Amino acid sequence: MTTRKPDGPPAHLSDESKRLYKRLVLEFVLDDSAALMLLQAALEARDRLQEAREILSRDGCMTTDRWGKPRPHPALTMERDARAGMLNALRLLRLAPGSVD
Repeated sequence: MTTRKPDGPPAHLSDESKRLYKRLVLEFVLDDSAALMLLQAALEARDRLQEAREILSRDGCMTTDRWGKPRPHPALTMERDARAGMLNALRLLRLAPGSVD
């Protein structure tokens, strides 16, 4: 296992996720490659979750299909999957509720 000092948050993360990355790296021991990859995955999922919330705020939770029938908005699936991915990565890092043995 290689321990290294993190270079900083990935450039593609949102500003808020970059701040979280820096704060979490300082508050917890997240200095090996695997932990940093999991942290990046969690924050990428967080950004996707925020994107889905913005879409749903704008469009609402329902849409219509080509026949005019109401259907759940596809961003609901995006929101659900992003939340699950974020929480799973945080649990693996032992930073989320339910991650204690």
